[in-house]
Amino acid sequence: MDIVLIGVGYLLGSIPTAYLAARILRGVDLRQVAASTISGSAVYYHVERWAIVPVGVIDVAKGFAPPALALWLGYQEGVAVAAGLASVVGHNWSPWLGLRGGRGLSPFMGLLLVLYPAGMLLLLAALAVGRLFHLTPLFALLALLVLPGVIAVQVGREVPVLGALGMLVITALKRLEANRVPLPSAPGTRWPVLWSRFWFDRDEPEPEEK
Repeated sequence: MDIVLIGVGYLLGSIPTAYLAARILRGVDLRQVAASTISGSAVYYHVERWAIVPVGVIDVAKGFAPPALALWLGYQEGVAVAAGLASVVGHNWSPWLGLRGGRGLSPFMGLLLVLYPAGMLLLLAALAVGRLFHLTPLFALLALLVLPGVIAVQVGREVPVLGALGMLVITALKRLEANRVPLPSAPGTRWPVLWSRFWFDRDEPEPEEK
């Protein structure tokens, strides 16, 4: 049953909310106009700004439902975290989009809402400050870097800390992989691109769109 819940988490997370919203609202294929991320932010910039709200709410719900269901059924916290992170993985590497997707922050907020709601507020605050300075990816990463320590101090339970560390690893892998956007062919230029992808979620550390 543990595997079933984790599988349900992955399949639920893999529903491409942003892609479907873009198709329905504007007939836009986000895979063509937003190579780096297929997410609520891509809907905001390339489709309709207001649509980020329903897309974001649904994506948070995708991460909330699997761990909430696991705990409701009486499973241990570790199963709930695994199911929630599986939703993040499905969101980031959706089989319906050729293993492309978003960055997983929204479904991860859903997981935090179940296990550590203050962590969701921390991420939201980081995103708000990052948006103010047009450095959202940087501030989001900084929040993810400090979150395991914050949870360890305030909650003191190992499993939520491991969940936060798991999200940090998933985020790093997704940013470096960049939805399979190829690295430059010249070897000397690859490390700067990887560095920029890790911190700024783009190949060059230029400000995000305003």
